Amino acid sequence: MLMKKVVLLLYLSLFPFVCSYSQKRTQIEFLPGEYWWGGVVARGSQMPYVKPSREYNLASQNDNNQIVPFFLSNKGRYVWSDYPFKFTVGENEIIVNSDYENITVQTTGATLREAYLYACKKHFPSSGQLPDSLFFVRPQYNTWIELMYNQNQQDILTYAQGIIDNGFPAGVLMIDDNWQKYYGNFDFQPEKFPDPKAMTDKLHALGFKVMLWVCPFVSADSPEYRFLRSKGYLLKNRNGQTAIINWWNGQSACYDFTNPDAAAYFVSVLKEMQEKYGIDGFKFDAGDNNFYTNTDLISYKKDAISVDHTLEWAKIGLEFPFNEYRACWKMGGEALVQRLGDKNYSWHAVQLLIPDMIAAGLLGYAYVCPDMIGGGQYSSFLNIDRDKFDQALIVRSAQVHTLMPMMQFSVAPWRILNSENLEIVRNMARLHEKMSGYIMDCARKSAKTGEPIVRHLEYSFPNEGFADCNDQFMLGGKYMITPVVTINNTRTVKLPKGRWKDDLGKIHKGGQTITIEVPLNRLPYFEML
Repeated sequence: MLMKKVVLLLYLSLFPFVCSYSQKRTQIEFLPGEYWWGGVVARGSQMPYVKPSREYNLASQNDNNQIVPFFLSNKGRYVWSDYPFKFTVGENEIIVNSDYENITVQTTGATLREAYLYACKKHFPSSGQLPDSLFFVRPQYNTWIELMYNQNQQDILTYAQGIIDNGFPAGVLMIDDNWQKYYGNFDFQPEKFPDPKAMTDKLHALGFKVMLWVCPFVSADSPEYRFLRSKGYLLKNRNGQTAIINWWNGQSACYDFTNPDAAAYFVSVLKEMQEKYGIDGFKFDAGDNNFYTNTDLISYKKDAISVDHTLEWAKIGLEFPFNEYRACWKMGGEALVQRLGDKNYSWHAVQLLIPDMIAAGLLGYAYVCPDMIGGGQYSSFLNIDRDKFDQALIVRSAQVHTLMPMMQFSVAPWRILNSENLEIVRNMARLHEKMSGYIMDCARKSAKTGEPIVRHLEYSFPNEGFADCNDQFMLGGKYMITPVVTINNTRTVKLPKGRWKDDLGKIHKGGQTITIEVPLNRLPYFEML
């Protein structure tokens, strides 16, 4: 008996090391000419993975965006897991470590597209459903940059009227954080919203659909907190007390959506909001996996891990055709609008938009919006004179958005742009609307096949040398979009084989690299003939 105790104590002392050795390790050695994508949408600019990087943990990291346990290569190979794993990029290899299963490399074809289509059909087939079509055919507008935490009825109506008065198309309007009394409460602040139903009616009359920002957090010791605690709808800690989660706006309790009754109750509350105020849908913020990594958390689903909470949060959105997410786990092929995480107001951030959007498509998220035009960091837009803005940056950012599946404004272009640049951006919004029929066709095809709308050129034109091309993309199968993402007014364009007609009507022979002049008012794109 004494010997057994000694052995047990020795095992417990070595437990961390035993656990580390229990990980299942997969070494993905690159084939000649092979490139890999996957895992983390926000690391699109690092894809294909060619530079060594430190370990990344899909269970506790997401870089403010979507993650998927999926890698794929231009040689028709892919890796999939139903669970989060850690990965490290090395010299000509990716090392994958899983706490849950042995992961194997599958060979399903010879190209990036063949690998994607096989994995999509097997692991994240398209549901056949789309978010509401308005997301694709008109711009979206978010009140965050202009109002920040001072969301209020009068300024929201002023913002909406400004959209119309300045000649921009009405579309989806999202009322951001702090419209509610406190977190977990779904009443408008009466001192800021004297008649929210009248506000919504007015916005509808102007041609907008209206969405509200919501999150899974609940202010502690509020009436809602006490009710939800009594029903067992909140996450707990190992002591049986309600868990308190640290997030960017403080410390709060949190819904436990692994409990089906909690999820059903939350949906019912949102639908009551829709009935009472005429709200069309919701922006579902937070849900990031790092909020749920504390090992003391106890949930309704006994074996739930961090990403299970992210997943259940995402499923709520399927109840609402007007939805938006920023953090997600798996859920590729579902009728959810995904937005890139908030980017800075910088040229570097503009250069991240295309590769991150490409990465989102390759991870199964076809219905994606590339952040907010000009960036989503409100501090960049505070108390700055119009003359101090880099107006070219705003224009080029808008042009990157224009022929994406969706485009979203937040900072009011008429506040920060001169009349000439405002006209350029207004024309970009109109071009998006003009191309909306084609964009919708792409979305409908994606709902059937699961294929990305925004496509890497290596996906569309394999073995033509496009693996490392991250500043051009295909919109569906017909148009190649080549925005300017630097301060220069020229750029090189690498044309795939075939014949291409540019936005000015000029015909180009493919299989060559050309240099084009791109004045600020031009968004160059090429139609495949």
